[in-house]
Amino acid sequence: MTTVSRLKTGARMSQAVVHGTTVYIAGQVADDPVPSVSEQTRQVLAKIDALLAEAGSDKSRILSANVWLANIARFDEMNSVWDAWVVPGHTPARATVQSKLARPGMLVEIMVVAASN
Repeated sequence: MTTVSRLKTGARMSQAVVHGTTVYIAGQVADDPVPSVSEQTRQVLAKIDALLAEAGSDKSRILSANVWLANIARFDEMNSVWDAWVVPGHTPARATVQSKLARPGMLVEIMVVAASN
């Protein structure tokens, strides 16, 4: 039987779940909802880096990513941070859509699936 481990588990959800050699990171949002998509994206990616490390992985092992933007017109602003963060030659499959996010002030949410090291 393949083991399942959960990281930062709460009553509603876990921030990460590891099943076998796959790491599922829950949708991450900025802790400080500043009005800058680029700054919120930096915050989110830092949280993803930390969760991946705790789960025994890193951004070079990301398989797929889903990005939700409150305003798709700010796509380039998010991409400028994303492009500097991803590992060249190890970019994941990715989808980006516009969506109303859970709380006002949230501008970007990102969820990833990665292989563990």
